[in-house]
Amino acid sequence: MPRVYIETTIPSFLAARTSRDVIVAGKQETTRLWWELRSRYFELFVSPLVWDEVALGDHEVSQRRCGIIAGLPVLAVDQQTSRIAGAFMASGVIPVKAATDASHIAVATRHGMDFLLTWNCTHIANAQTLKRLTAAASSLGYELPTICTPDELMEEPND
Repeated sequence: MPRVYIETTIPSFLAARTSRDVIVAGKQETTRLWWELRSRYFELFVSPLVWDEVALGDHEVSQRRCGIIAGLPVLAVDQQTSRIAGAFMASGVIPVKAATDASHIAVATRHGMDFLLTWNCTHIANAQTLKRLTAAASSLGYELPTICTPDELMEEPND
């Protein structure tokens, strides 16, 4: 079964009140559909980074986010993860201000995830950064997971 790292934007979209912005509302609905219909076809994982981020903000909403990821296996953030994140930032592809984004990618890479699922298209699911992220991971002997949004992971699996 393919393994998916669930980045913080996924439980955030699931727990949030439906947005008045039609684009955001569409992403929320796609995320809900993926979670309800597709997530069972994957092994889902989070990291302590995700737990730290979902616990922030409005108490009621943070409780909903925590409930969504409760029970998912937690991948370790270790020295090798920090080394990979450092390489991503040293490559210049991810700025220092987005160190947590680099760490999310590093966790998924370090633990051999097949996919990293996110709506963060600024620093994570960004076609312009993937080539450099792939090169940085490869230089350390790792393979970058497929980084995608829920709409890109909606297809039925080949059984």
